[in-house]
Amino acid sequence: MKFSFFHLMPYRWLPADFRERYHGVWVDLPNHLYDPVRGHQLYNEYLDMLEYADQLGFDAVGVNEHHQNAYGMMPSPNLMAAALARRCPNASILVLGNSLALYNPPVRVAEEFAMIDCLSNGRLVAGFPVGTPMDTAFCYGQNPATLRSKYHEAHDLVMRAWTEPEPFAFNGEFTKLRYVNIWPRPVQQPHPPVWIPGGGSIETWGWTADMDYVYCYLSYFGYKAGSRTMRGYWDHIEKTGADDNPYRAGFLQFVGVADSDAEAYRIYKEPAEYFYHRCLRLYPGFADVPGYASEATMRARVEGMVSRAAKASQSGQITWDEMIDEGYVIIGGPDTVRDKLEEVARSLRVGHLMVLLHFGNMRPEVVQQNTDLFAQKVIPGLRDVFSEYDDRWWPTGCA
Repeated sequence: MKFSFFHLMPYRWLPADFRERYHGVWVDLPNHLYDPVRGHQLYNEYLDMLEYADQLGFDAVGVNEHHQNAYGMMPSPNLMAAALARRCPNASILVLGNSLALYNPPVRVAEEFAMIDCLSNGRLVAGFPVGTPMDTAFCYGQNPATLRSKYHEAHDLVMRAWTEPEPFAFNGEFTKLRYVNIWPRPVQQPHPPVWIPGGGSIETWGWTADMDYVYCYLSYFGYKAGSRTMRGYWDHIEKTGADDNPYRAGFLQFVGVADSDAEAYRIYKEPAEYFYHRCLRLYPGFADVPGYASEATMRARVEGMVSRAAKASQSGQITWDEMIDEGYVIIGGPDTVRDKLEEVARSLRVGHLMVLLHFGNMRPEVVQQNTDLFAQKVIPGLRDVFSEYDDRWWPTGCA
């Protein structure tokens, strides 16, 4: 298996009465709540955590893109990735990813990702999310009915920009360019590996399989709730006739390791509750916009992760016991966590595990302890899981 230290970079100081005063953490949360001085502190703390993970031997360090929110303060993950490319000499740089339909023109993604691939000498993983309804429809004013068409056209443009060695013209529905001729080109040829983050849309399964990309399920609600989605993905893989290599899939999981189960229950309760009660408080009017979900997804009655989170956050507070019992967060001593994560990997058949060892308002010293224990006492016991398979979706610049 491969392990990515993934980071959301949330704001750590939302007020205690946040739920009573504000209807959500995204789109219209007043930005006067943000303290730039504290923001400076947080960005540097978070980069330190990612750099430390590289030093401890994590396979990748991961960042992502969101806008106008306190859930994740990375409107430009490429800025973070560029910093990490210089300071993390070993790990893959996992940008999961750039919301293609938000870039005008999308060749900006091809250029910036190529820069990161050159900076890192071929260690980039290029993630192409559609983007949440909050980010796309409300923060950036995109039409949800045409969002996916715009996304697919942007993807095709980026791939051509990476792979065609001569200037070309692009005459799409949404983007028209007389000259496409990016400088620099990526180190990895024909292009960096592409991973597609998903939250439950079934058409993403088919497209990801057809393109031979990695499907990454970004779950807020753990492996038990994620089993249905991953079964659907693997069922589709079987129908296409593609091999069932577990490295075709990735999964996001909240994890907290301590010296004992009892200590883990004590120290991870507060940050988990901060995340689920504040960072994940989503207004349903922003999370479920008409036209965003495809007809196929609606007919299959598959509920997107963001929509589910919005309903859960408005219906009442998720309890600490529920977080544990339902597997939203996996916490405990090293043996407990290792056993549960092996269950996750084998039951979902995922070769790439993206772990959130920081979540909510977790203090840096707790994150360091969590990272140390995970690297030293959890990863070694899981490293050989799926070792019989070849990971064809890993950067060529990584050893």
